[in-house]
Amino acid sequence: MSFLKFQADNIFTGTEALASNHVLITDAKGKIIDIVDETIAGEDIQKFSGIISPGFINCHCHLELSHLKGKIPEHTGMVDFILNILQQRNASKEVIENAIADAEKEMIENGIVAVGDICNTNDTLFQKQKNNLYYYNFIEISGFVPSTAQQRFEFGQNIFNQFQTAIPNQNSIVPHAAYSVSDDLFTLIQHQSKNKILSIHNQESIAEESFFLDGKGDFVRLYKELAININNFNHPQKSSLLHILSYLTNASKTILVHNCTTSKKDIEEVKKQSDIKLTQFYLCLCVLANRYISNGLPDEIVFENNLEKIVIGTDSFASNHSLNILEEIKTIKQAYPQTSEFDLLRFATYNGAVALNINNKFGSLSKGLQPGVILIENFTTCTKPKKLV
Repeated sequence: MSFLKFQADNIFTGTEALASNHVLITDAKGKIIDIVDETIAGEDIQKFSGIISPGFINCHCHLELSHLKGKIPEHTGMVDFILNILQQRNASKEVIENAIADAEKEMIENGIVAVGDICNTNDTLFQKQKNNLYYYNFIEISGFVPSTAQQRFEFGQNIFNQFQTAIPNQNSIVPHAAYSVSDDLFTLIQHQSKNKILSIHNQESIAEESFFLDGKGDFVRLYKELAININNFNHPQKSSLLHILSYLTNASKTILVHNCTTSKKDIEEVKKQSDIKLTQFYLCLCVLANRYISNGLPDEIVFENNLEKIVIGTDSFASNHSLNILEEIKTIKQAYPQTSEFDLLRFATYNGAVALNINNKFGSLSKGLQPGVILIENFTTCTKPKKLV
């Protein structure tokens, strides 16, 4: 058997940074054989400047929206962004499929090895069956009118069944957001979420919080534009997350995505419910999408005593110029300079793999795994990692 040997300024295993005297050994296909001291590693060591890391885990993407790249203006705010998506998401099958293929290729070139992908349609299924990347598919359902709950759920169940037939055991039915799912629909989703992974767009904008706290704000305009009658909605006078949290605790894991207005009180209640219900909650950061839409970013509170529960996503080309986890990491570092490089890499590797239940395959340089091995040559200036194997 032939071996590959790699040495760099640091080897980041997914959970810790090893000093430059360590050598990573893999087989020709990238399966991890061992990490040893350089004194016993033998010859033919490839030496690099920078950080060697496992491949990246993208915990939140909308691959099916790739054809919207550059079509939605920046800084519209959440409501106009949603309206733009609804107005422009339709395109020819050829355009959609070509954009999906191109987006996947970009993710691979950017060192991404696994993706938590939001699916409202079966548009991405043709590409995912090629097995170029690992995908966990979140079949997303929305419907704020209670009377349509059963119909909406059955539509989502049909898409779920298609994915489950083609890619078994890598799929869940999930709610879109607190503001787009009725209590009746949440209940239907909750009933089938036991032992599943959920993902939900959470507290993405001030407008969302305002709607739940006082029944006012720009979301009222959204429902009017969509001709949705909200006369029977009684705003709960608490955050959107606290309003719907009980619907999320039946799952084994729940990924809360965006968290731009998430407060200390919200996080404390999430941890409390996690202890009671044994649901593991993860906070997914998609900072470039947040800036693209409304220039909002999560509060620093999300980092406090919570580093093992933070993961990273790129969102979609509808709200991002690239699908590049390294650029997300660098942007987080700029916005929250107290966060270490290695904590950020953990968010993008091991944490993400644990959140998607794939840490037996990806996320760390552990013996027997084949997680992808990448090199970040300069953390501050590197635009994309180099694939080593």
